[in-house]
Amino acid sequence: MLYFIAGLALIAIGIVMLAKPRLVFELTESWKHDGGAAEPSKMWLFSTRFGGMMCVLAGIGGVVVPFLPQ
Repeated sequence: MLYFIAGLALIAIGIVMLAKPRLVFELTESWKHDGGAAEPSKMWLFSTRFGGMMCVLAGIGGVVVPFLPQ
C-alpha cells in the first residue's frame, strides 16, 4: 500500500514538473535572485521537465509493484 501511495505522489509531482516548470522555479529557485524578475534558463526548464518525466515513470512503477505476483 505504501508503494501505491508514494507512486501516486510521485506521479502528481512529476506532472506538475512537466506541465508547470516555471511554478517549480518560483517555489524553489526564485528566492536566490534579487529583484524578482529572474527567469529560468532553457537548460533549467529542460532538466526540470526531464526530472518530471522520471518522477512519473518511477511513480508508475510504484503503482504497478503491489499488483505483481509474489
